[in-house]
Amino acid sequence: MRNHKRFSGWKIICVCVIAALGSGIWGAPCHAQDDHSDLAKQAQNPIANLISLPLQNNTNFNIGPYDRTQNVLNIQPVAPFCDGRLITRTILPIVTQPDFLSESGGSTGLGDLNFTAFYVPETEGIMVGGGPILVFPTGGDERGSQKWSAGPAFVVISTSGSWVLGALWNNIWSYAGDEDASDVNQMLLQPFINYNFPGFYLVMAPIITANWEALEDQKWIVPLGGGIGKLFHAGKLPLNCTAQYYYNVVTPDYGPDWTLRLQVQMLFPKG
Repeated sequence: MRNHKRFSGWKIICVCVIAALGSGIWGAPCHAQDDHSDLAKQAQNPIANLISLPLQNNTNFNIGPYDRTQNVLNIQPVAPFCDGRLITRTILPIVTQPDFLSESGGSTGLGDLNFTAFYVPETEGIMVGGGPILVFPTGGDERGSQKWSAGPAFVVISTSGSWVLGALWNNIWSYAGDEDASDVNQMLLQPFINYNFPGFYLVMAPIITANWEALEDQKWIVPLGGGIGKLFHAGKLPLNCTAQYYYNVVTPDYGPDWTLRLQVQMLFPKG
């Protein structure tokens, strides 16, 4: 029997995203939409010279032998330094982790914290960035790897007309931590394709992961899907909201079947 636990703590994010997208597309357009087009593209660029605070909620369905539901709320502030030549990206996950060995029970708390620093050189046309990613074992034995890990991270972005295209890649290896915990050797690849219409945009940004320590047929999670986004204002504060759905065409035996991703991103443009 499938047990899809409700996560009432994050319902406010779901309501805000759905209400914002619905009002933006079917209702009255955001004031001065043309003036917001550049800001919308910056919000879609992970190495833009822009302070932002995304709250990204990922609900993973049908995970584990009892088809449980896992919820991960990523609090991920982005801060530029040195006139945008250095972009820092921190991801602090709040994880509601089901007990995979039973049909009930679980825990909620911090997952492992990720910190990435991208150096972004001055280039013409295509933007590139690279730097280290560091993972801190703040999730403990219930929601984390119990390992200190690090590795390289790279991102490439192209913005042309209505398109924002790019990809984010990193690979981490464990170097310290609990000796009884499994070693970490994991890759993440996130290609993203955004097409901007007047007032809203379409987005496809699947997060492809590989656990190189797993058995050959258990390494990959490959999602397929996409969603819709909208930039609007709450008073003077610009908000970028997206709703996305992904079905995992490749997943481990007890991996999730599909994911619902909802995000509210607060933007703090200069001036």
